[in-house]
Amino acid sequence: MPGANVGVRHPRMPTVSDSARRAGLRLERSQASRQFQGQGFRNTAPVGPGLQGNPLPLLGEYFFGGTQRTPPAPLPVDDPRGAWGRAPDTGLRVTWLGHSTMLLEVDGARVLTDPVFGDRASPVSFAGPRRFHATPVPVDALPDLDAVLVSHDHYDHLCRTTIQALAKRRVPFVTALGVGRHLEAFGVAPELITELDWWEEHRVGPVAFRAAPSQHFSGRGLGDRNTTLWASWVLTTDKHRLFFSGDTGLTTEFEEIGRRCGPFDLVMLEVGAFHPSWGGIHLGPENALKAHAMLGGGTLMPVHWGTFNLALHAWDEPAETLVRLATEQQVRLFTPGLGRSLEPSRVEGVTPWWREVGEPRLVPRLAP
Repeated sequence: MPGANVGVRHPRMPTVSDSARRAGLRLERSQASRQFQGQGFRNTAPVGPGLQGNPLPLLGEYFFGGTQRTPPAPLPVDDPRGAWGRAPDTGLRVTWLGHSTMLLEVDGARVLTDPVFGDRASPVSFAGPRRFHATPVPVDALPDLDAVLVSHDHYDHLCRTTIQALAKRRVPFVTALGVGRHLEAFGVAPELITELDWWEEHRVGPVAFRAAPSQHFSGRGLGDRNTTLWASWVLTTDKHRLFFSGDTGLTTEFEEIGRRCGPFDLVMLEVGAFHPSWGGIHLGPENALKAHAMLGGGTLMPVHWGTFNLALHAWDEPAETLVRLATEQQVRLFTPGLGRSLEPSRVEGVTPWWREVGEPRLVPRLAP
C-alpha cells in the first residue's frame, strides 16, 4: 500500500546508521573550521589549557593559602517564579540562577544559558566541586523556553542530568561545533540541535544567536581534549544586543566582536575561577574590564562565580575586586542576587548581596 510506514523507525529512535551519519557530518563540519588543526580545535593565539609558570607556588597556595574559598554561611537565594509570571516592561530581564546559568527574557523570548542544576560540576555524583547554594528553582519549575544556549562542553557549563531533564521539553539547543554529540547522547533530539562555528548565526524566534571567538579549551574526559569548539555568544533582537562570554581568556578578538556586533545593552563576562597561572583561559575581574572596554562598553554583569569552588581565591573576591575596579573606571555594573529577576536598565548602582554572608575575610570590603 502506497505511503505505508512498514519498517520505518520513529524519528526519536535513530538507527545505528543514522547516528554514524550524523557523527560523520559533525566531524566533517569540525574539520572544515578554520579553528580545527590536526586532531582538534585551537585558539587563534598560541594559548593552551596548561598551567603557566612554576607549579610549586600554586601547590603552596592550594594547601596553605588561607583564603575562604567557600561561603561561611548560606547564600541568600530568591524564588523568581512570581516575577516570571509578568512580562518585563523594558523587554529585557535577567534571572541569575548561579555560575553561568541565566534565564534571559528578551523581547518575548526566553533563553537559558549554560544550564547546570546538578549538585556537582563533575563527571560523578560523589566527588568534585559542590554547589554553594541550592538552585533557585528546580528544572521542572522553569517556564516555557524558546532556546537553550550551551557555550562549550565543560562540566560547569554542560550538566548531563540537567540536559536530560531539558531534553524532555523538546526545546531547541544552540551550541558550538561538536558539542551536539554530548547533547544527543544525553537525550536531545538531533533535529533540535544547531551547532555553530565562530561567526555563524542561527535564529530562533526573535533571537539571532551568533557564535563568536573566545580563548579557552574543551574536553570532558581522557582522550577528548579540544575535540569540540568553545565560543562566546552574541544574542540579537530588533531591540536588544547581548554578549555572553562563556569561558575565555583575554583576546584582542573582543575588539572585532565589538566592531561587528556591538554596541551591547548587556555584557555578561566571567570573573571567577581566575589565577595568573591560567590567565590565558579565564578573565578574572581585571581582564573582564579590559574585555568590556574592547567590546565597546555597555552594562556589565559578572557571571561564573559564587556557585562552585573552582579556584584558589576567596569565594567573593571576584565580585569585590570587580566592584572596586569598576567604580574607579566608572563602569556600570549589574549584580543581581541569586534568583533575583531584574531588568538591567531599571537597576541603578551595585547590589552587593554577597556582603550579607558572614564577616569580612581576606578581601577588603567597600563602603556602601
